[in-house]
Amino acid sequence: MVWSGEARRGRAGGPGRLNPIVDPNLATPETVLGALDFAGVAVFAATGALAAARERHDLVTFAFFGAITGVGGGTLRDLLIGAPVFWVGDWRYIAVCVAASMAVWIVGARPWRFRALLWLDAIGLAAYGVFGAAKAEIFGVAPLICIVMGALTACFGGIVRDLLAGQPSILLRREITVSAALLAATIYVVARFAGLEAWPAALIAAPCGFALRAGALVWGWSLPAFPGAATRG
Repeated sequence: MVWSGEARRGRAGGPGRLNPIVDPNLATPETVLGALDFAGVAVFAATGALAAARERHDLVTFAFFGAITGVGGGTLRDLLIGAPVFWVGDWRYIAVCVAASMAVWIVGARPWRFRALLWLDAIGLAAYGVFGAAKAEIFGVAPLICIVMGALTACFGGIVRDLLAGQPSILLRREITVSAALLAATIYVVARFAGLEAWPAALIAAPCGFALRAGALVWGWSLPAFPGAATRG
C-alpha cells in the first residue's frame, strides 16, 4: 500500500524526480495498469472523434475532439493531485489520440458507429476509473479521494466532449454512467486496502465497472431518482 508517509515524502521531493508516468511498476505499457492507461486514452479519443463525426466536422476537428477527450480527465486529475501532467512529458498519449481519431475518420460513415461510441465510452469509464484511483494512490491521496479522482479521470473528458459537441452531458443521461466509474474506482481502492496487489485489483475492478455500464446500455439500468425528477446515472 502507498497510503503512507513514504508516498508523501516521495511527493515532497518535487516533480523533477518523477517520470511523467509515475510508477514504472504500476503504469508502463507492459503492465496491466499501464495498458488501462493507454486503452482509456485511446477509447476516449475515439468517442471524441465519433462526436465530431456526428456533427460532420473536418479532419483537424476530429483530432482536436479526440485529444481533448482522451487526455482531459487525466489532466484534471494530475493538476488536482500535484502530479506532472502525464501527456506533456510523453508524446505517445497525443499520438494515440490522433491515431484513434484517424481510425474513426478512415472507418467513415457506418450505421453502428454511434452505438460504438456508447460501448467505447463504457470501456473508458471502467479503465480510467481504475487508473485514476491508482495514480492518486501513488501520490499518497486518501482512499476516498482516490475514488473521487478515479471518477473525475473517467468522466471529465466526456463532459468536455459533450459540451463542445453541443450534446447533453453524460452527467444528465438517464442510464448509469458516472456510477460505473465510481464502482470501478471503489472496488480497486477497497481491494488495495484489503492487501491485494495492483494488477489483480485492477483486473477485478475494471470488469465490474464495465459490467455495470453494459447493463445500463442493454437493460436500461438507472439509479432511483428523487420523486418527480429525471433519473441520473
